[in-house]
Amino acid sequence: MLTLERVSKHFGGLTAVREVSLEVRAGDLLGIIGPNGAGKTTLFNVIAGYYRPDGGRVLLDGRDVAGQPPHAICRLGLTRTFQIVKPFGNLSVGDNVMIGALNRLRSVRAARVEAERVIETCGLTAQAGAPAKTLPVGLRKRLEVARALATRPRLLLLDEVMAGLNPAELAGIIELIRRLHADGLTLIVIEHIMAAMMRLAQRIVVLHHGETIAEGTPAEITRDRRVVDAYLGEEFVLAQA
Repeated sequence: MLTLERVSKHFGGLTAVREVSLEVRAGDLLGIIGPNGAGKTTLFNVIAGYYRPDGGRVLLDGRDVAGQPPHAICRLGLTRTFQIVKPFGNLSVGDNVMIGALNRLRSVRAARVEAERVIETCGLTAQAGAPAKTLPVGLRKRLEVARALATRPRLLLLDEVMAGLNPAELAGIIELIRRLHADGLTLIVIEHIMAAMMRLAQRIVVLHHGETIAEGTPAEITRDRRVVDAYLGEEFVLAQA
């Protein structure tokens, strides 16, 4: 479905992503982890069309989409969420999600029906008429997922949708991600909450200083000395034992 071939991105003299290659197959739930500044979000921005790579190729279904604008890539079935959630604050939750649906659907009526379906999936029905700016953080995170889902992606990139959530909200978003995956959606997830990532991901890629330092199952990652030293730390590994 998605193939990255030696993708690099530079900002002046800083190399944010260096020759990253990976393969995402239909039905995958791939995790991407690494320290702050490792290049995770930059990589998402390259994949989704917000940045043009300075080297390498981004292949979606075998087609090189590097350099295409985000809305065009979205119409091909790939979309992303953002770490900093910025809905249209004065619009209702329903209208925010409907705007996402209009990326694919021409009819406002059809977009509204699609929005209602997605809102129910994301557990936001009670808030559908509320202005988005009134939602607490946990519900704003769900709204961010809902807006992305309304574009009908086949591959969804989730950028720290669990950050800032309390335990109950965290459990709810994990359950939502699992349901979306079980329904056939392919997912790439960036997350710092390692306990959740280890429970969710089938496979994990670890970035450090813009480079891939490890790839494998959660169990394999926790045994990799490079990952322990660069990111996880001994305490996390001992807690998993």
